[in-house]
Amino acid sequence: MKERIKKRLAVMISNLGSQVLIAMAAGIVAGALLGSSASIFAPLGTIFISLIKMLVIPLVAVSIISGAASMGGTKAAGKIGFLTFLYYAGTTAVAVTFGLILGAVFKPGAGVDFQTVQTMFSYEFAAKGDAPGFWGTIQGIVPENIFKSLVDGNIMHVLLFSLFLGFGISTLKKDRKEFLVKNFDYLTESLIWMIEIVMLTAPIGVFGLMADAVGTFGYGILGLVIKLFLVYSLALILHSYGFFSLTLKLFSSISVKHFYSKMIKAQVVAFSTASSMATLPVNFEVCEEELGVSKETAAFVLPLGATVNMNGNAIYFALAAMFFAQLFGIDLGFSQYIAIIVTATAGSIGQAGVPGPSLLVVAVLVAADIPVAGLPLLFAVDRLFDMMRTVVNITGDSACAVIVDDMVNAVKSK
Repeated sequence: MKERIKKRLAVMISNLGSQVLIAMAAGIVAGALLGSSASIFAPLGTIFISLIKMLVIPLVAVSIISGAASMGGTKAAGKIGFLTFLYYAGTTAVAVTFGLILGAVFKPGAGVDFQTVQTMFSYEFAAKGDAPGFWGTIQGIVPENIFKSLVDGNIMHVLLFSLFLGFGISTLKKDRKEFLVKNFDYLTESLIWMIEIVMLTAPIGVFGLMADAVGTFGYGILGLVIKLFLVYSLALILHSYGFFSLTLKLFSSISVKHFYSKMIKAQVVAFSTASSMATLPVNFEVCEEELGVSKETAAFVLPLGATVNMNGNAIYFALAAMFFAQLFGIDLGFSQYIAIIVTATAGSIGQAGVPGPSLLVVAVLVAADIPVAGLPLLFAVDRLFDMMRTVVNITGDSACAVIVDDMVNAVKSK
């Protein structure tokens, strides 16, 4: 019995998620015992954040280019491609907006004294009151020199250029397009390896930040993380069972009750694996055999959705932005909301294959001039967040497959 317990303990400790949770607990204890002296561990979190920021620009650029190149080819798929892209893009934008609204209503990041937070995180704060208007925002999105934008880390410029280049690649002849897409895929694999190496330091970074956080202002910050988790859970439930139900009722002939009763199998797999790709075989089975979706539609819609349809991630990006803006006492302006919507929508589409915590949250925060110093606070609960949002993601994929198949069949029957 002792040997079995030792083996289980060894497996648990070897798992990165468990390591992060252990580091978080250790950081809380260290902060409680050392008080303000725990600030000696703050550089550990700072270094970890720097490593993440180092990878954000190339990761966003490569993943968005690859995703746009693939999506740009949906014209060849005719009506199915058009309807699929429209549904995915539309529901993702709604998800971001929904996250912003719930963040504004419930204010998960409010409640900690601003001066305390400012003292703890010596980061540059977003300017207040001088945000540009609508046309200034639009002009600010368009880069004059993409290389300068890459050096400066201007996420909005990188996103626009990457989308433009990706769609341009999709118009090339098949052999040229495949050559470039493969090269970007290889770059993505290399970046993912780098991310995996950086994530090995996550427990150290989380320990440093949690020790500093608890030592500086006690347990208040932990209450905020719990509040964010509750608001996020509510947002996912409302979006998955409210908004998706509405789209099914308006644009398909299937019973909403029947749809969700059949989706349980795929949702359980999605929750346990936290992977849309791992859930794909089960999603195929559910859609084709139990929801009556044609193989042609399912073969196109579901793999594309597992790659680019990330409504749960989009909600997370928006809520995280609101959380940290409130935590740092930043009043977001019109341009910053636009930046969050655009970056979170495009970023969630281009996030496929990124392991571990949602590193593209950094892109959303940087685009809106929100400090990223406190991001490791969310890493300890990111695995649970990931399991929950994957359920929403694959539910959206299946809803899209049902709706698109119904619409295509309706046109055929005329």
